[in-house]
Amino acid sequence: MERTGLLKEGDRVTITEGLLPSNYYYVIDPSLAMSANIPFRYRLKSREGVVTEVIENARGFYVTAEFDEPEVDMA
Repeated sequence: MERTGLLKEGDRVTITEGLLPSNYYYVIDPSLAMSANIPFRYRLKSREGVVTEVIENARGFYVTAEFDEPEVDMA
């Protein structure tokens, strides 16, 4: 996220999934924030979530959102 006040804790968000050659990435609509590259095995199935935290530091704003995802067996 680039500017303060675009998102706050408790906001419901919708995400769009993007595909790279070896990863996925996610954008909080309408282009409010973008994730890091996510490996295929951690692909999100949900497209709606809730913002749980917004942190500002020297590098910018970081948004944490929680999604209702099925349990994944990592074995």
